[in-house]
Amino acid sequence: MDALDAVQRPGIAAGSTTAAPLVLLGASVRALGQSAACCGWQVHAADLFADVDLVEVAREAIAVGAAGGVAVGPVAAAAYPWSLRAAAGRFPPGAAWCYTGALENHPDLIAAIAATRPLAGNPADAVRRLRDRRTVAAAAAAAGLAVPDTFDDPTGLPGDGTFLVKPVAGAGGRGIRPWTGAARAEEASPPAAVRAERMPRQWQRRVAGAPWSATFVFGGGGPRFVGVARQLVGTAWCHAAPFAWCGAVAASARLPPPFAATVARLGPPLAAESGGVGLVGVDLIVDDAGRVHVIEVNPRPTASMELFERTGDLALAADHLAACGFASPRPHRPCAAADAGATWSKAVLFARQDTPLGEDMIGALRAAGAAWTAADGGWPALADLPRPAQVLAAGGPVLTVFARGPAAAESLAALRGRIAAVERLLRRFPP
Repeated sequence: MDALDAVQRPGIAAGSTTAAPLVLLGASVRALGQSAACCGWQVHAADLFADVDLVEVAREAIAVGAAGGVAVGPVAAAAYPWSLRAAAGRFPPGAAWCYTGALENHPDLIAAIAATRPLAGNPADAVRRLRDRRTVAAAAAAAGLAVPDTFDDPTGLPGDGTFLVKPVAGAGGRGIRPWTGAARAEEASPPAAVRAERMPRQWQRRVAGAPWSATFVFGGGGPRFVGVARQLVGTAWCHAAPFAWCGAVAASARLPPPFAATVARLGPPLAAESGGVGLVGVDLIVDDAGRVHVIEVNPRPTASMELFERTGDLALAADHLAACGFASPRPHRPCAAADAGATWSKAVLFARQDTPLGEDMIGALRAAGAAWTAADGGWPALADLPRPAQVLAAGGPVLTVFARGPAAAESLAALRGRIAAVERLLRRFPP
């Protein structure tokens, strides 16, 4: 029996207009929350930020602390990510729940929350399989794709940067660095502070090439390939750290790059090997020879997927929930018409210094965003708008910016221009 079949589901029959509560948990749930509201769910959300645009679509939104949140009472008593469990306990009992990144790194937490309410997503055992490199390697081999050599111990590995050292439970590219001779010395005798915060790591051969991701929907009539997106990683004009994810440019399944058909072959064996359900993202590198290398699997909605909602290739929340056996209260009604002919892109701007936020700054950002939104046919041009009266820490995310164009180059040029305009606005309101 599928793990989801053992749970009584509160999903609402298709066509019903009665709202049902849906609990969303993760580091950032804004995109999934907006999409869920568009198909009639009553959103109850907890993440690190409780940004303005999440608050606007949610019945209630809780910030759980680690990113300057406003957590109080029992939520504040637990460290993130377990604070999400405390937050979930304040939401309607029995309501279904979904998770976003990076809860896949905490299957025990997923299991603990799933024991208290129905899970619309991959259960802990499926998460462990999808995050297991042996599962991924078997599926990649069946699809004719490559996987980089990966080891649990650096003994015997060259310290010349041809390998990367990565957290096993990493997210967004944080904590990745080249494996060098200096790093090897630190590994042998790390400082106490490093030992205290260290998580399990792995050593992976570095593949030179372009970073991409693939989006699949597992479940129902078999895995569906949605499309691929070029990833922005360590991009200087986003002020992102090396290896840090900071955005994406979407390419739909209907307008694929040459390797899209190759990537699509991964879906059936990966679904069969893992028993996964719902939205699943796969990180890839395409090398200079055009060979596709599978880096890792993210068994939940990812940050790149909302771009496919703008092209009409995906209804983010509705498709994920339906694949997990939950019917939405009504058909998905996005805030603007899909633009299948456009190439959509997004980027996360990171703060170069500690940045205090006031109402005037937020108002100026909203005004700029409104003009761009009108130019984009009604799709929000700015997202993850931070709440005023807080200080954004240097190196942390400021907000997300979107743009479109007839092709990737034009979309990226527009995106970069908007990022620069946002930075000019931020400089108008100095600390």
